[in-house]
Amino acid sequence: MLQRLTIPVTAFEQNCSLIWCDETGDAALIDPGGDIPVLEQAVRERGLSLKAIWLTHAHIDHAGGTGTLARTHQLPIVGPHPGDQFWIDGLPKQAQMFGFPQAEPFKPTQWLKDGDEVQLGRCKLQVIHCPGHTPGHVVFFDPTARHAYVGDVLFAGSIGRTDFPGGNHADLIHAIKHKLLPLGDDITFTPGHGPESTFGEERLSNPFL
Repeated sequence: MLQRLTIPVTAFEQNCSLIWCDETGDAALIDPGGDIPVLEQAVRERGLSLKAIWLTHAHIDHAGGTGTLARTHQLPIVGPHPGDQFWIDGLPKQAQMFGFPQAEPFKPTQWLKDGDEVQLGRCKLQVIHCPGHTPGHVVFFDPTARHAYVGDVLFAGSIGRTDFPGGNHADLIHAIKHKLLPLGDDITFTPGHGPESTFGEERLSNPFL
């Protein structure tokens, strides 16, 4: 079974997820946007073996710590979808614009597409391409735990911004309504910012849907 710990990082309070297979102790960090020492300590405290970095998308608050972490720990970078290449190329500029520490450049070891599967220890997650917030945004869905890591697609009571370059409001709503909500009302999700919620709760009360 996959375990998870949400660690807010950066001035943007971005939810980095430390996930691990409780059988093997293999761990991955989803969206390590920054505060690398905090993330490394969380891994150490739990005696885990960090195996990979997974990215939902390449905005600075989600991907800012990726290059440094990958280099210092020799980790593969998995994701996002190739649609976010221009965001990865623009990380230095993003860091400058938003007052973040300089982001080390990186190349994903593996791009992801809709329908892919990623594995951590004995746990398998499904990859769902959900463009709209960014063109290459992906969601990681754990069917066993009935939990999704949705990045900035959906929030408790809100949805991702679509006013950045490459954003598309219609694409975002379509992805939420046709790819995420049909997974089931019982699915809990970790958003990129703020508290967890369920797809059922958002389907009923999210004003943007």
